[in-house]
Amino acid sequence: MLIGVVRETKPAEKRVALTPAGTEELTGAGHRVLVERGAGEGSGFADEAYLKAGATLVGQPADIWGQVDLLVKVKEPVGPELGWLRDGLIVFTYLHLAAAPELTEALVRSGAIGVGYETVEDARGHLPLLAPMSEIAGRLAGQVMAHYLTSVAGGRGILVGGAPGVAPARALVLGGGVVGVQAARVARGLGAEVTILERSDERLRYLDDRFEGSVRVLMSDAHSLVEQLAVSDAVIGAVLVPGAAAPKLVTRAMLAGMLPRSVIVDVAIDQGGCAETSRPTTHESPTYVVDEVVHYCVANMPGAVPVTSTRALTNATLPYLHRLADLGLWRLCEQDPGFARGVNVADHKVVHPAVAAAYAQAGHDRA
Repeated sequence: MLIGVVRETKPAEKRVALTPAGTEELTGAGHRVLVERGAGEGSGFADEAYLKAGATLVGQPADIWGQVDLLVKVKEPVGPELGWLRDGLIVFTYLHLAAAPELTEALVRSGAIGVGYETVEDARGHLPLLAPMSEIAGRLAGQVMAHYLTSVAGGRGILVGGAPGVAPARALVLGGGVVGVQAARVARGLGAEVTILERSDERLRYLDDRFEGSVRVLMSDAHSLVEQLAVSDAVIGAVLVPGAAAPKLVTRAMLAGMLPRSVIVDVAIDQGGCAETSRPTTHESPTYVVDEVVHYCVANMPGAVPVTSTRALTNATLPYLHRLADLGLWRLCEQDPGFARGVNVADHKVVHPAVAAAYAQAGHDRA
């Protein structure tokens, strides 16, 4: 199979979808790999390393998009890349289509096949290709929270861990999944008083055991949410419905009950965000203020640590990429129903149920 790797074009995105080591494995298995010059530089991989691994370096990304069978990326196609989508091309990347109707429409119209890392499932129904970036984003959320609570960053002027005789910050985590656990872990490690709101009774019991009383774990309902928002210095949005838009748990009206200059770190922004007032931001301009509440809504948080993120991501994706290249898409889908859940768009149709529902809600035909 002819596989392409391009430089990411999303602002401040320096991750790369394939390392030289992964390239060597694929070329050693008889596949051809085209890599855009400079694609790995932000993650610490020089062009020469890809050449030694057997790749062919290409100067123009359009030349890669135009000839490969499989295009592997980190983030969704944006800008001119939408015009390079074509019939039969497999694009294997994070897509997050529930929050991206324009991209969904471009994939449907082009006939390209969109396979989203975020909806691939393993035998247990877990999301193995989303998990590593969720872990990193969750850990970063704790660091981000600590920074934006300082007055110089626009926050309340609070040290997360407090001081002798002075109370620490109160952090509220919405959702007890992978992101929520990691965010709570870091926030607690920094000394914050942490509360997690979670709806699943089974998950509540897991979280209670996991943190052994060092973090408060409460059932999430409208009353407890409003109550906790009123006393929290920072809120970390960590809710996830695989493939679907994130539920808007924090409404605009609720902001009035929050502490002035408190912070919302909405990790769910890739799926539309869990606050009604959330909108995507970038690493260059990461925050804005609504009703005296600081919002941090960077849509590619792990891109801030590309050396770590690239290695964590490709550790997870390479085995799937290997099988995809060896078997072809549809044969792999027949053998692995969990991987088949990763196919979001194919044959000019939205085929993932949750993505299709979000697409229809945005005013488009599900087909």
